[in-house]
Amino acid sequence: MPKPLEGLFVLDLTRVLAGPFCTMLLCDMGAAVVKVERPDGGDDSRTFSPMINGESAYFMSINRGKKSITLNLKAPEGKVLFKRLVEKADVLVENFKPGVMKKLGFSYERLKELNSSLIYTALSGFGHSGPMSQRTAYDLIIQGLSGIMSITGPDRDHPTKTGSSIADIFCGTFACIGILAALHNRQKNGEGQMVDVAMLDSMVAVLENAIARFSATGRIPEPIGNSHPSIAPFASFATLDGQINIAIGNDSIWQKFCMAIERPELCEDPRFSTNPERVRNIIELTKIISVTLSGKTTRDWLDLFQELDIPSGRINNIADLFTDPQVLAREMIVDVPQKGFNVKMPGVPIKFSATPAGICGPAPSLGENNGEIYQELLGLSLQELEEYKKRGVI
Repeated sequence: MPKPLEGLFVLDLTRVLAGPFCTMLLCDMGAAVVKVERPDGGDDSRTFSPMINGESAYFMSINRGKKSITLNLKAPEGKVLFKRLVEKADVLVENFKPGVMKKLGFSYERLKELNSSLIYTALSGFGHSGPMSQRTAYDLIIQGLSGIMSITGPDRDHPTKTGSSIADIFCGTFACIGILAALHNRQKNGEGQMVDVAMLDSMVAVLENAIARFSATGRIPEPIGNSHPSIAPFASFATLDGQINIAIGNDSIWQKFCMAIERPELCEDPRFSTNPERVRNIIELTKIISVTLSGKTTRDWLDLFQELDIPSGRINNIADLFTDPQVLAREMIVDVPQKGFNVKMPGVPIKFSATPAGICGPAPSLGENNGEIYQELLGLSLQELEEYKKRGVI
C-alpha cells in the first residue's frame, strides 16, 4: 500500500539529532530522503556509541530508511552538483548554525531562484532571528534556558533535564509539522517558503500549564517531583514491592479510589472532598495514601484499579518495553534489518488506515547511494563519479 508522502523528494543536510529526527519522520511516512554528508566521515553521530558490528546504534535509530550520498559543499564542482539536486527537490532540511548556508552560497533567497516551489526548512538552537541566533546550542543548554529544568526534578535545589533529548526531538517534530503545512500551502499556490524552527521556541511551546500558572498567579512554578500542580492525587506512590503511578483526574474517580483503598471516609473529609482542597492539602493526603498503598503489592493494586477503571500504571524500565504487550501490539518496538543483523528500534507512532507508514529499511552506509543518485537522478557517468571521488568532490 502507498505511504502518505510517497513521491516527495527530501534533501537532508542535517546531522546528529533534531534534523535527522525530522527527516526520519518524513521517511517513515514515505518520502524519499537523500542524506547529504561530508565525504570525510559524514554525520558526526556515525561515531556515537554504542556500536553494533562497528555501526552506531544511535545513528541507525534516526537515519533508518534514508539514502546517503557524499558531497563537498565547499568545492566549486560540489556546489554545481548540489544546485542540480536542489532543482529536483521538494524539501530541503538543514540544521546548521544560521548563516552557514549563506556563506556556502546557498541562502534561501538563492535557492528559491533555483526552485521557487522548494520548502526550505532550517532547524537551529535559537532560530534565524533574535539576539542569540548565532549561539551554539545543545539539548542540555536549551532545556536549561527554556525553563523546563526549573520545573523538573524533586525540588528547587535540583533542576533536572528530562531523560530524553526533548529539545531536539520537539524541534524535529515541529519542523516536520511545519514542512507538512508548507506543502499543503504549496498545493494551493505552487509556491515554496522557508520554515524556521528553533529548539528554544519548541521548548517554550511545550511548557504547558507552567506559563498559564505564572501568568494567572504571578508565582514562579517550581519542581514537585512526579506530582501535578493542579490535580491531586496525581503522583507516584510506593507499594509493598515497588512503585505505582496514580492519576485521579476528577472527583468521580476520587470517590472510586477511596472505596478501592478501603478509606471511604476520605470522600467526606472536607480537606479532600474536592480537587482544589486535595491540591491545597496534598502533603497530608500523600501521607495517608502512602501508608495505605504500602500494604499491598504493585500487582495487587494494579489489578484492583484496572478492574474499577482507576487510571494507574506501573513504572516500566526500558527493558520492560521490549515485552510490554501494548507496546508490541502497536508495533512500537520493531526489528529493523541492518546489513546482516537486526536492530530493535522504536516503531512509527502515527497509524494511518489507508496509507500506513513504516520503516523503509536500514540506515545507509556513508555514500552508499552515490551511484544511484548521481547516475540515475543527475545522469552522471561512472567515469565522472570516479573523477569526482578522486578530487574529493564526493
